[in-house]
Amino acid sequence: MAGPIEYLSWDRFVMPKRIILYHILFWTALYSFWIFLFQNRSFTVSKTLTVEFCYLIFIALDFYLIMYVFVPRFFYNKQYVLLVGLILLTIGVSACMRAGVSKFMNLHFFLPGKPQPPFDTILFNSFINIFIWVQVLTGAKMLFDRIRNQHYIAVIEREKAASELNFLKAQINPHFLFNSLNAVYGHIDRENKTARNILLQFSDLLRYQLYECNVDHIGLAKEIEYIRNYVSIQRYRTEENLIVHLHIENTLGNPGIPPLLLVTFIENAFKYVSNFDDRENKINISLRMINNRFRFHISNTKDPFRNHDLTKRSGIGIANARRRLEILYPGKHQLDIKETPDHYEVNLTMHLT
Repeated sequence: MAGPIEYLSWDRFVMPKRIILYHILFWTALYSFWIFLFQNRSFTVSKTLTVEFCYLIFIALDFYLIMYVFVPRFFYNKQYVLLVGLILLTIGVSACMRAGVSKFMNLHFFLPGKPQPPFDTILFNSFINIFIWVQVLTGAKMLFDRIRNQHYIAVIEREKAASELNFLKAQINPHFLFNSLNAVYGHIDRENKTARNILLQFSDLLRYQLYECNVDHIGLAKEIEYIRNYVSIQRYRTEENLIVHLHIENTLGNPGIPPLLLVTFIENAFKYVSNFDDRENKINISLRMINNRFRFHISNTKDPFRNHDLTKRSGIGIANARRRLEILYPGKHQLDIKETPDHYEVNLTMHLT
């Protein structure tokens, strides 16, 4: 027989070397434990090593396939019958392969010229052993995920409470603030359309943050309108040699989206975009819906000398965005962040309902 393991989320394609080392150490320790626990006096040491290693390979492969592919794709989409069928099929195939390997080893190495165990007995034992250990590991991992997500939620709730308290301490009465903005707007020369437009857009941004963002999800149309206003204001305040492309496509239907999630990445782009005199400075932003999947892309040029290691310097905003995605869209999102010396890029795909 064979035996729990920590695994990484499938949506993180780049595994830290430290985590990979933990996985290797875990399986090595588990393999050693099996050898000690299931040592049979009638087996030679070499046979015990071979049997347990064979189980280790098939159990590990099945576990990673189920947890990294089947669970995110079918369990979180409530396709339970299909999930169970695929699990049984996967374990059945592994049991057949393991039984074949065992038959070959017995025939040529362990029991040459001696009566051979029936193939159906080997197959049955292989299926039962693999099935039990894969279910134990899967259940342990899903329980670990639940506990971890509850911890993340508790941390975010504490951070949210602290932020709201700080906001209330420093808050100016919103009505007074909007009345003041209206007064300023009224005193701006009517010929100065740029200043008046900026003030109106700023007022819309403020109203959105104060009155409409106290919910878990908001209509995509409102979030896009906020992004339009934010990008428009940033265009006014940035250098003339900065090129900003905002492309919005096929966003009808107005599904819900967490408020102020995307603007974290947009703020980052404007903060760290390059400022070359002799080269092009550019920010590209794209938002589109494809079959209920929302795709967000943003990229910006950057100065390799001024903006060294942007990923580390981007602060708590990106980390909080990652955690919000993990909690709100488990197994239903993919976030890829790529950085080169002169380019920074974020690609986010979410299944919106």
